[in-house]
Amino acid sequence: MRIDPALAETLRLVGEEGTLEAAARRQHMTPSAVSQRVKLLEQQLGQRLLVRTKPVQLTAPGEVVVRFARGHALLEHEAGTELGLETQGEQPRSGIAVNSDSLATWFVPALADFAREHDAQLELQREDQDETARLLTTGAAMAAVTSAPSAPPGYRSLPLGSIVYVAVASPRWRARWTRNTTGPVGPDVLARAPRIDYDTSDDLQATWLRRQGVDPSLAPRHLVPSTHELADAVVAGLGWGMLLTMQAEPLLARGELLALGGDPVTSALFWQVAKTPSALLDALTDTVLETARRELQQP
Repeated sequence: MRIDPALAETLRLVGEEGTLEAAARRQHMTPSAVSQRVKLLEQQLGQRLLVRTKPVQLTAPGEVVVRFARGHALLEHEAGTELGLETQGEQPRSGIAVNSDSLATWFVPALADFAREHDAQLELQREDQDETARLLTTGAAMAAVTSAPSAPPGYRSLPLGSIVYVAVASPRWRARWTRNTTGPVGPDVLARAPRIDYDTSDDLQATWLRRQGVDPSLAPRHLVPSTHELADAVVAGLGWGMLLTMQAEPLLARGELLALGGDPVTSALFWQVAKTPSALLDALTDTVLETARRELQQP
């Protein structure tokens, strides 16, 4: 059975918008017409594609159809470009899920390099690993930077390298909590002095504390859910934290931060991208891999 690309596109918009009404506005239709198009597609394929809750939920077959719709739109645009018809439609949209630390440091320059040579609308979605997997599975994203090595069906996973974190604190934090101005900070201090986590699921500082012989559950912490603001909070003395080396090195050189000792914590990253045969996705992948080779720690 052939999948009707126009009907699949309607389902994609419903899944992205979350309601029939919002999808109808994007397609300049009535909600009833959008509902009928989804029902027609379900009848043609003989499978339920959408659970009509608020927001709506795609079923597993619906997620497959949405991935098809996104891939078809990309290929259609590329074919139109080669035929000299690129002015007849908008630039293709490619959703990209990316973790916060990559977005704040090395990833945006990679996209800028790509955009200098290629026309595309990039929709960045800052998400954690679990949400990244959902975005890929539902077709809301065509690619992702993630710490998960295994890709969902329909995607391939390529190693990027590792980001490296070091434990640092400001001189004023050190003066507040220790009597030593240099050298490693002992477990007794780390067990009572505050750290800064990104959010409740952030395990970076906890991993480093365990290596120092400290139970993370006993140590106080602040939550600052932003890569840039977390670094600012460490510099201000709110608590100690694990910062990316590319963030920490200039601050250490200027004396705004002091190293706490201990081994760095590394996190391997992977580029997961749709297997859809696309010159645009291939070019994006090449640019991301090239930038990662320069900016990330390689094996």
